[in-house]
Amino acid sequence: MIVVGSGPAGWAVADACAREGLDTLLVDPDPFARWPATYGLWEDQIPEGVRAMRVSALAAGRTLSRGYAVLDNDSALAVFSGGGARAVAGSVVAAEFGSRGATVVLVSGVRLACAVVIDASGVRRVLSGGTPRGARVEQTAFGVVVPADTPLVTPGAAVFMDGWSTLDDEPTFLYAVPRPSGGILLEETSLVRKPGLPQDILQRRLTARLDAAGVAVPDQATTERVRFAVDVPPPTWWRSGPGPVSFGTAAGMTHPATGYSVGDALTTAPLVAAALREALPRGAHAATAAARAVVWSPAARTVHRLRSRGMRTLLAMPARAMPEFFDEFFTLPDDLQRAYLSGREDVRGTSAAMITLFRTASWRIRRAMALSR
Repeated sequence: MIVVGSGPAGWAVADACAREGLDTLLVDPDPFARWPATYGLWEDQIPEGVRAMRVSALAAGRTLSRGYAVLDNDSALAVFSGGGARAVAGSVVAAEFGSRGATVVLVSGVRLACAVVIDASGVRRVLSGGTPRGARVEQTAFGVVVPADTPLVTPGAAVFMDGWSTLDDEPTFLYAVPRPSGGILLEETSLVRKPGLPQDILQRRLTARLDAAGVAVPDQATTERVRFAVDVPPPTWWRSGPGPVSFGTAAGMTHPATGYSVGDALTTAPLVAAALREALPRGAHAATAAARAVVWSPAARTVHRLRSRGMRTLLAMPARAMPEFFDEFFTLPDDLQRAYLSGREDVRGTSAAMITLFRTASWRIRRAMALSR
């Protein structure tokens, strides 16, 4: 196996393949570079052996019953890179596919042969069609790290989504989590917008929020800027034909209505690896098809379409209705919340969550949901 990309998705699937006994090589310009982003995931998505900060999460004034966590990036990278997968520094520019497997071509001219290529190169999608062109639906945020005693977050807790602002008809909210490396990350977040809300607006809103709460930002405080597309489509060859197994963001696995992707990548990686191990005796094409079927099963594709409709609902919704919408969402039964937020193949639960929300919501929320068809 050759895995392209050294983010959480790439290292997770490389490690999972190695654990299945597959000879696995990860290729990236800087394979062991630290991951700078802060990754949130659900407690039940934390891989075995990986550390994460477990917290109770507050959303719409309610404490969620499901445990939330912030990934310890250093721990995850150490666990994934410390297994049987090997790594080499290099920039992949192309791949050639034949009846017996593939050849990955590096910018240096080096050619690497393998049975199956996994493209986990993120939004760059090095082997999966390239970065999507045109204006995208994006999630954006601006954050700053402050000492852990901030009054905006209770010790041992996180603010998943609260404190909505709808100034200038642009809805944003506060996301606040403890960081494994210390301090609290406070982020002003725009959930979905096409294109994303500019960073200067987010920064001004966060500054005003912190000033109003009496939160002092230290000199030289660490900042975090977030901007990524939530509507990256699955590659056109997801079903059949020559090409790589696309994985993670490169495969369009980002939740189009929440922006979450890492948790799904970490839980899906072992399933992809198991499918590859089982199918490889039948040949490279069979293994590629089996892995693709795990990434985009019929159920996963159906759920993705439903979630994409949820994204369109948010885009169509008046800014002042957004807090009400999420207040209604977080009154749904826990199993329906779980299904919509992370039930990647739970068609029944995702549908039930959307139908129940439509039935209980106000008319202006229903209108936005109806207009999103």
